[in-house]
Amino acid sequence: MRRSEIAEKLKGFYFFRHIEEERLQRIIEISSIAEYKRGSVLFYEGEEAKSLVVLLEGMLQIYKTDRKGNRIILHHFVPTAMIAEIVNLEHMKYPATGEFESDGKALLINYEIFEKEFLKDPEISLSFIKSLSKKIKYLENVIATNMVMNSTARVAKFICEHTNELAHLKKSMIAADLNMTPETLSRILKKLATLGLIEKSSDSIKIIDKEGLETYYL
Repeated sequence: MRRSEIAEKLKGFYFFRHIEEERLQRIIEISSIAEYKRGSVLFYEGEEAKSLVVLLEGMLQIYKTDRKGNRIILHHFVPTAMIAEIVNLEHMKYPATGEFESDGKALLINYEIFEKEFLKDPEISLSFIKSLSKKIKYLENVIATNMVMNSTARVAKFICEHTNELAHLKKSMIAADLNMTPETLSRILKKLATLGLIEKSSDSIKIIDKEGLETYYL
């Protein structure tokens, strides 16, 4: 990926949108591009963070592992996204694992230099706060979805909130996100399709009646 391509991606990302061209080029100078194959781990739970990570290509799954070795899916990230910036800001270890579900690329920014040269910028500090607020909302959503709602409500909510990502998500991935078996997900999707709320095929889900889906969880 060329510098100009990286710059264009960053310009379109809210975190860097306001930065002047010269400063943006400096960020690229202190960064490297890493390529990952599907199944590659970007970082492990408990690992120390050295880089500020921006997902440029691919889909990244964030999960924790329970005592029995089961994965608890927290979130999926698609480009362009800042990943786990709290660990950099607080100088802490990663609280979860990040694994690629497809081939992907990430921009790894040298955080030590970034902190010295950029964090004093009020606009960037505000972007950090906004980004962290989004992560808190993700976590709140995981807690609410898994502890309060029944299975049908969880599926309906997921479909409505991931409209733009449905084309990239396999049913097995959705089931894992919702901590249910693929068989349970299939039964619920069949019910929603029978009710005329969605249209489903072997590899896609299309919303037909969003308001009808929302009645299950609002």
